[in-house]
Amino acid sequence: MQRGGLGLDLPDMTATTAETNRQLIERAYAAFAKGDIPTVFRAFDEEILWHVPGRGPLSGDYQGHEEVLAFFERFIGLSGGTFRIRIDDVLANDERVVVLVTESAERNGRSWSSPQVHAWTVRNGKASVFWQFQGDQAAEDDFWS
Repeated sequence: MQRGGLGLDLPDMTATTAETNRQLIERAYAAFAKGDIPTVFRAFDEEILWHVPGRGPLSGDYQGHEEVLAFFERFIGLSGGTFRIRIDDVLANDERVVVLVTESAERNGRSWSSPQVHAWTVRNGKASVFWQFQGDQAAEDDFWS
């Protein structure tokens, strides 16, 4: 569909779908902040792909609820329950939600905080892919090691 008077072909997306996707992901973050993991997982497709880059002990691909839950338990345990996510901004369209966040935690007497980008793919009303981008990959790998 051509819009904007500049001759650009832009996807035809509805604000309703983008807003629905945004709300789905925001509710999942809110539930995570309260420790309500069952509500978080209701937002996820059964076969969600969860990607964490890097070379640290948490890096890798996790597939499905069982593996993602084990990943959650691992980083929450490593941080002694101090892991937090602050949402800085949310951008959404008809199939993607990008969340700019600041993650923080304490571990072994050290504090860590990092800007991150969380890129979500939403299909059929569920988050089907999560891709994480760290602000400082080496520092994150070192903190969790």
